[in-house]
Amino acid sequence: MFDVRDLHVAVGGAEIIKGLTLSVPAGETHAIMGPNGSGKSTLAYALSGRDGYEVTSGVATLGGADLLALEPEARAAAGLFLSFQYPVEIPGLSAIAFLKAALNAQRKAHGFEPMPAPELLKLLRAKAETLKIDQEMLKRPLNVGFSGGEKKRFEALQLAVLEPKFAILDETDSGLDIDALKIVAASVNAARAPDRGLLVITHYQRLLDYIKPDRVHVLAKGRIIASGGPELALELEREGYDKYLRAA
Repeated sequence: MFDVRDLHVAVGGAEIIKGLTLSVPAGETHAIMGPNGSGKSTLAYALSGRDGYEVTSGVATLGGADLLALEPEARAAAGLFLSFQYPVEIPGLSAIAFLKAALNAQRKAHGFEPMPAPELLKLLRAKAETLKIDQEMLKRPLNVGFSGGEKKRFEALQLAVLEPKFAILDETDSGLDIDALKIVAASVNAARAPDRGLLVITHYQRLLDYIKPDRVHVLAKGRIIASGGPELALELEREGYDKYLRAA
């Protein structure tokens, strides 16, 4: 489903991703773990098409589509979703208006009419309730004044509403207390499907106690240094990244 081959990415002229190769089959959840500065967020931003993250060589495909040849909005239309480590605030745009625009843009890209307002509101209320998101929160400006946990729950709501083919979750556990972590993890687990892939980027094992990955990859100095099952995350929790940094 999702394939990256020999990817190189530069930021400000400095190469950060240095020949990364990764494959996530449909129906699987993979985790990338690594120390600060290893290139985890750079990988996520480059794949989503963020300005300033220059792919100098390599291939990235989703369902056979060449992601690197597409503009960011076309990558989203193709089914790519990114949950940001630090979600941006957008004053003047309500959370519900944002969700409406995002969902209907996806529908338009696939040849569907906009979702009727009553149907949309019913959908949003049902999805928000599972994440314990208050209806008043949906009326507030997007992420403005939201706590860290509220921002992450709102991104989980976007995932639930948009139902992408492939989701990259960049440090979804950042800023979450244990209760919020359980709620967000439950939403991510609910998003698992035979035709969907998930890539979870995290520093810590604690998130993987709730989101069980099929595979774990260690990213160090811009490359995947090791891959294994869930037990690899437990090893990293016990022993740290030193031996992988030496190998890199």
